[in-house]
Amino acid sequence: MSIIHPNLLDNVARVTLWDHGLVPRWRCPACDREFSRANQSHVCVPGNTVDESFAGRPPVQREIYEAIIGYLRTLGLVYVDAVRVGVFLSHVDKVAEVRPKVRSVGLWLMMPRELDDPRIGRRDRVSTGRVAHYLTLTSVSDVDNQLCDWLGEAYDAAG
Repeated sequence: MSIIHPNLLDNVARVTLWDHGLVPRWRCPACDREFSRANQSHVCVPGNTVDESFAGRPPVQREIYEAIIGYLRTLGLVYVDAVRVGVFLSHVDKVAEVRPKVRSVGLWLMMPRELDDPRIGRRDRVSTGRVAHYLTLTSVSDVDNQLCDWLGEAYDAAG
């Protein structure tokens, strides 16, 4: 494993070395959030904590999130970006967005292909080779083997 010398990093953009992998990440100087690419297009909103994202929500919503993040962490490195509307999960690129709602958790799953399943409520092609799929989760049991298989595929495609 090689170490990236600080002089080789962009001295305008603050870059961190991401947990175990020493992967450089760009930190937006305006909102202080981290991204996989320098000058990544995004909406500048201040980050917060996962606890703040789920504050005031039914406990099952946090349990659903913990089941999702727990599974993803068995696959390798996961970057967590908590903001007011939810928690964005990335490997190198985005894997999923977990968004607490009034009575459920919305999951945007970034896949390399279209899924055909009755659980998918909506699909949006976000780029060539990336399709966002929306699922509504109401119980920890919704994070089943099928969803974990999709999470694994999304994780692999994002790295």
